[in-house]
Amino acid sequence: MAPINTQNLRERFGRFRVLIMGRANAGKTTILQKIDVAIVTSSIKRGNHDIKNEMIFTSNPGFVFHDSCGFEAGSADEFESMKKFISERAKATKLEDRIHAIWYCIPMDDPWRTFQRSEEKFFHECDTGHIPVIVVFTKFEALRPIAFGDVKKEVKGLPGVLDRLCDPKNRACPKSHLRLDNMDKLNTNCNILLEHTALALDNAELQFCLISTQQSNLELCIKCAVVTLVDRAHSPFHYELDQLDIAKWFPQLLCLDGF
Repeated sequence: MAPINTQNLRERFGRFRVLIMGRANAGKTTILQKIDVAIVTSSIKRGNHDIKNEMIFTSNPGFVFHDSCGFEAGSADEFESMKKFISERAKATKLEDRIHAIWYCIPMDDPWRTFQRSEEKFFHECDTGHIPVIVVFTKFEALRPIAFGDVKKEVKGLPGVLDRLCDPKNRACPKSHLRLDNMDKLNTNCNILLEHTALALDNAELQFCLISTQQSNLELCIKCAVVTLVDRAHSPFHYELDQLDIAKWFPQLLCLDGF
């Protein structure tokens, strides 16, 4: 019987590697601080502004992050460096060296300038290959509450941002999108972002690798297990095999394959 556990996944994939992107002040640091304040603060103090630099969190060593460093449309060198980095990591031979997901942050605190040249260049020109791109609309609380009804109807808007993100002419298209608001509050977290990331992954083992970094996030484990059941709703029920596939989503358990 072959054990399917966290150790085996770590040996195969190393750590779950994320590239977090977006222009300056897009809320990237706030998201990272929800994972580990100390390591983000020390990285900023050291002046780590190279996309190749790794941020590994002491509280959650299963994650490794790269920061696009807030490239702007006017910085051609940074943009080309970012494109080269993504291309190399998308095609890396070793699974542990690949970028497994891209979080692209778009701030909503200036609704009339939501989709700027930096976003346009990335989605139109950057080939992300098999790497899923999750668009994160940050600072959503900055929109006037009275306008929220209109904004919600036009989430494709302000102006037409999702339409532009999903333009078939783009080389990169988001696999998923979500909004984060009030992330400066103590009681907020990134659970919904992790959920969207897990469900955007096409590789089941890679999903397990991400889940293995979230042993305390029982809600995420349950949602992924439920998705497994829903996907099999029209298939014959195999009691022992289905039990095993559900249990795999809970890294606290040691699941043995080979009934």
